Amino acid sequence: MAFTSNMKFSSLLVLICFATIFLSIEACHETDKAALLDFKSKINQDPTKLLQTWNQSTDCCTQWEGVACDSNGRVVNLTRPGLFSTDDSIFDTFMNGKISPSLGNLEFLEFLDLSNLKQLTGSIPSELGKLSHLTALFLDTNQLSGPIPASFQNLTKLIRMYVSDNLLSGSVPSIFQHMSSLSELGLFNNQLSGGIPSSVSQLVSLTKLDIHGNRFSGGIPRAIGSLKKLISLDLSENQLTGSIPQSIGELSKLNLLYLYQNRLSGSIPSSISGLTSLQFMRLSDNKLTGSLPSSIGKIPLRRLILENNLLTGELPASLGNLTDLDSIYLKNNRFTGKIPSSLSNLVNLLDLDMSRNGLSGPIPSQLATLNLQILDLSFNPLNLVNIPTWIANVNTLQRLYLARTGITGELPRWLSGMSLTYLDVSSNMLAGDLPTWVGNMTSLYSLNVSTNGFRSTIPAVLENLSGLGELDLHMNNFTGSIPSGVINLANLEIFDVSKNMLTGEIPVHGKAFPASSFEGNSGLCGSPLPPCKTA
Repeated sequence: MAFTSNMKFSSLLVLICFATIFLSIEACHETDKAALLDFKSKINQDPTKLLQTWNQSTDCCTQWEGVACDSNGRVVNLTRPGLFSTDDSIFDTFMNGKISPSLGNLEFLEFLDLSNLKQLTGSIPSELGKLSHLTALFLDTNQLSGPIPASFQNLTKLIRMYVSDNLLSGSVPSIFQHMSSLSELGLFNNQLSGGIPSSVSQLVSLTKLDIHGNRFSGGIPRAIGSLKKLISLDLSENQLTGSIPQSIGELSKLNLLYLYQNRLSGSIPSSISGLTSLQFMRLSDNKLTGSLPSSIGKIPLRRLILENNLLTGELPASLGNLTDLDSIYLKNNRFTGKIPSSLSNLVNLLDLDMSRNGLSGPIPSQLATLNLQILDLSFNPLNLVNIPTWIANVNTLQRLYLARTGITGELPRWLSGMSLTYLDVSSNMLAGDLPTWVGNMTSLYSLNVSTNGFRSTIPAVLENLSGLGELDLHMNNFTGSIPSGVINLANLEIFDVSKNMLTGEIPVHGKAFPASSFEGNSGLCGSPLPPCKTA
């Protein structure tokens, strides 16, 4: 079939386009090629051949995997991470070796990703500070050591920088003064020390700052509030001291605030009401004092974790305004007064832990309307006398902890109708028999009735609890022998019947419980206790 003139013209256009594209891609610049080959020479192991296509005889711009060039043949992208995906697979690999200083000669490089290679060692070459066009630097999840190079102050176009999950040490040099474009900074899980550089407050474009898991000391920069675009702030697991700055309340876009496991003191500032986007707040494991400000009720929180501090005063009724909350953890503080009935407004609440405080009863019956999965009010002077019957109506409840809350008498039978996996009523004044209906609670993984006044034998029906992994009966008045079917439950890992009045041989078969689990019973014998006497 003969070509028409239109068809000839169209074909000519296609040929011209292909020729233009071909001519616009020049061969790899010799300086860049030499730099990449020197990088390869410093790699000792490459088990999945990430650098196999890097050869002297081929063009690095068109034939080397993980390398991309601009129209002038200058390398602008170097991407060889150890964790990557294709259309149908995920690959997790490594490379062993060091980062060549020659990479600093890739003067037009914009994107550098050598993350997750796991076994890159040595220091970060200061020559990388010459990469003035760099917008993204990923060296995370390796074994790099030494300091962060001061030459990084020249990387003024950086948008994302992650050197986390390494062995970096020393103080962070003042490198941030001219990084006005930096949006994400990840230094977490290293051994960095010293203070948080005050120049961090000049990162006006920053949306994510994560330095957790280091050894930073000193205070949180007072000017932290100048980072108006910040969405995520994680300073946890360091050695920070001082108070939480009032300026924290100026971070109106902040979604996540993690300051836990530091040495922070002082009160939670009332300015937190300005955190109008905050959903996740974790300030646990510090030395925070004072009361919980009522202004907390103005934050759209989903998770509130303040455990292991020195907070005092009554819980504000404004907690009931946080209708998006799914978790409240206030364990091990010094809160007093009543549990606010306004918590019944928290229709999304799943976990409520107020254990180890000074809260008084009664527990608001309005909580029965919630779909709680965890309720922990242990070690509060609630003086309950009886376990509130309304708890039977919380059909979603999986874990119930009421240790040392003043419960007396016998366990209520309605507990057998619940699908609890954890039940802890230890350190109370329960007495009488341990009821046999406990054997019907087949969802139980953990049962703790220790430090009470039970006087019965250990019910053999407990052997029906096939999923039981923890059974603590210590410090009661249990008598008789230990049922073999109970102690040999397939999943039982923790078993404590010490300080009772049990007798007979310990019927353990193929399990290894410590001797302390059985001590204090004058009539027990056999491994791991001394052997039984024979006639």
